Amino acid sequence: EAIAMSHIFTEAKLEQAIIALLGQHLNSAGQPCYPHYVGSDVPRKDNSEVLIAADLREFLARQYQADGITEGEIAAILHQLQTLPASDLYQSNKTFCHWLSNGFLLKREDRDQKDLYIELMDGRDLPTQLAQLFSGEEVEAQIGNNIFRLVNQLEIEGQTRDGGLQLRKPDAILYVNGLPLVVFEFKSAVREEAATIYDAWRQLCVRYRRDIPKLFVYNALCIV
Repeated sequence: EAIAMSHIFTEAKLEQAIIALLGQHLNSAGQPCYPHYVGSDVPRKDNSEVLIAADLREFLARQYQADGITEGEIAAILHQLQTLPASDLYQSNKTFCHWLSNGFLLKREDRDQKDLYIELMDGRDLPTQLAQLFSGEEVEAQIGNNIFRLVNQLEIEGQTRDGGLQLRKPDAILYVNGLPLVVFEFKSAVREEAATIYDAWRQLCVRYRRDIPKLFVYNALCIV
């Protein structure tokens, strides 16, 4: 019986298989495009923080170095993102997705300078990659200035209905430039009590959305 149980494809094994699959994508330098991190190794002030501020700062500094972006201007962008309220989740996520898709203008500290057009991802290689994809060519993995992290077992602090504190741990999150854009939920259909796609959807869109809504302010995609 012990031998038979070892061959069951558990959710933990599914999680590791997905991490390994994404780890096969390498950039031109032979490094993983989506490096894997355990949640405890992710730099955050505390468990209530869902952004990786250091990654966003690094990305903005590199992406807009030629424009002379200042530390104060980077701090202003970070503040703009951090102050989107989770209490109005629909509107905050709508606003964030608009900024993510279309960019936004940043008022410069030096008022004599023109407003700076800010994009939260480096998409310069995207037209070439899409052309390769639709022509049937092999798509070259180019990440530009983007910083990716595939994070599992990240503890996120949320509140209970009675105002207490609780920790939630999403199966995996794909961070892009410090933004938790993709949330994964892994369910195994071959365990004894098989979970359904609905169970996974409910975990993400009901339980996590209720308990850790701040994560979903910055969500672009949920993958089951």
